[in-house]
Amino acid sequence: MRIFTIILLILIVAPLRAQSRAELEERRKKTLEEIEYVNNMLIATSRKRAEGTSELKIIGSRIGLRENVISGLRSEIDLLNIRIELNRLSATMMENDLVSLRNDYAANIRSAWSVIKSYHPAIFVLSARDFNQGYKRMKYIQQAAKYRRRQSEIINDLVIQVKDTRERLENDRLRLDELRSREENQKQQLQTDYQKQQRLINQLSGQERKLRQDLETKKRIASQIQTEINRMIEEERKKAETAELTPEQILVGNDFVSNKGRLPWPVERGIITSKYGEQPHPVMKYVKLDNPGIEITCSGATQVRAVFRGEVKSVIGISGGNMAVIIRHGKFLTVYQNLINVKVKPGDMIETKHVIADLFLEPDGSNQGILNFFVYEETKRQNPESWLAGKN
Repeated sequence: MRIFTIILLILIVAPLRAQSRAELEERRKKTLEEIEYVNNMLIATSRKRAEGTSELKIIGSRIGLRENVISGLRSEIDLLNIRIELNRLSATMMENDLVSLRNDYAANIRSAWSVIKSYHPAIFVLSARDFNQGYKRMKYIQQAAKYRRRQSEIINDLVIQVKDTRERLENDRLRLDELRSREENQKQQLQTDYQKQQRLINQLSGQERKLRQDLETKKRIASQIQTEINRMIEEERKKAETAELTPEQILVGNDFVSNKGRLPWPVERGIITSKYGEQPHPVMKYVKLDNPGIEITCSGATQVRAVFRGEVKSVIGISGGNMAVIIRHGKFLTVYQNLINVKVKPGDMIETKHVIADLFLEPDGSNQGILNFFVYEETKRQNPESWLAGKN
């Protein structure tokens, strides 16, 4: 019974652990691909211009990705340790049972041989006082032989189980060493990133006047963008008051909500370099940035696409900020800013992932562009990151 319990436990737990490990490995693979993407961005940037706050943000993203990899590796290691302990315990119990079974089997064989030496099975049956007793003795001999064969089969099966379990243990230990080596490697690279981040912060701290000027310029542009967006959203809100949403618009809005956390990214590839809400300035201490949306930094020519089906409500030009497109999804609005070559116009009905424009690339030779992406529920701003799928 104990052997059966052990085997059943292995059969039930092992696939679950394997599935969890497979999910962790897939997540780690995708994160490492993101790190490689960030590395290429940094290499391209370093060839074209001096290091600045943009590089600092990208390094910050790489640090976050490396921390995710390390956390995933630690989870894999923990799962593997659990399986190793389970297999070790199972192997020990099965080996102990194997000793007992072999001893019992040997005792049964000796007992059977002793009986055969004293009484031949045929004599044992024929010496019965009547037919019924003879039949019972014959059945007893058959059952005893069957029991010994079954014991032999159990022992052989258990030997195979012990061998397989020991092999899994050895493979898991090798895998554990590999994961620990990867974890240590990522920790070393993380430490290097931290050092580079601090070096950049120290370097840029000496340029505080310029940083403040840049910050004021960005605030002015952001304020202009926000004012225009608020005006457009308020205009949409007033229209909504005089004309209720159509059933189709209500359905789109409900679908938009039901897909929260699963919307495709507005670009095919990119990294979030500035998060939503109040964030500390990457260089200047005690300076806070209040982001109404998120910044997604992309490398190379990039098309910007709608995250959900809806109606284009406005295409506006922003002084110093290129173009912005506002799309309505029921009572929700998504806003895409820093665009060029806009391919849609107000009134267009578009589907999910419909290309609406190209992303403006910075003229400094870095071959990078920054998309400002916003989500509103009427005039109430939302955290765009919470609406997007985990990976783009």
